[in-house]
Amino acid sequence: MILSYIFSILQTVLTIYSFAVIIYIFMSWVPSARDTTFGRFLTSICEPYLEPFRKIIPPIGMIDISPIVALLVIRFASDYGLKGLYQMIAGIM
Repeated sequence: MILSYIFSILQTVLTIYSFAVIIYIFMSWVPSARDTTFGRFLTSICEPYLEPFRKIIPPIGMIDISPIVALLVIRFASDYGLKGLYQMIAGIM
């Protein structure tokens, strides 16, 4: 019971973080949106996660596709990683 509650909270945190990354990506389209307090907050929580993907995946022309890959990794971790870990731990107990 407690285990499912913990994994439910982790799933919710990953969903909220993926929305934060999406908002951060869309803020790049608006001039000086990242200079606001909210923009600086999103930069401080999203940029450390996106930076390794930017180092691995170069931009194609003027389009940076690394955030798409980063969102897919969050989705994969949420759908398969957490559920698989939950089933593994629940099977042991």
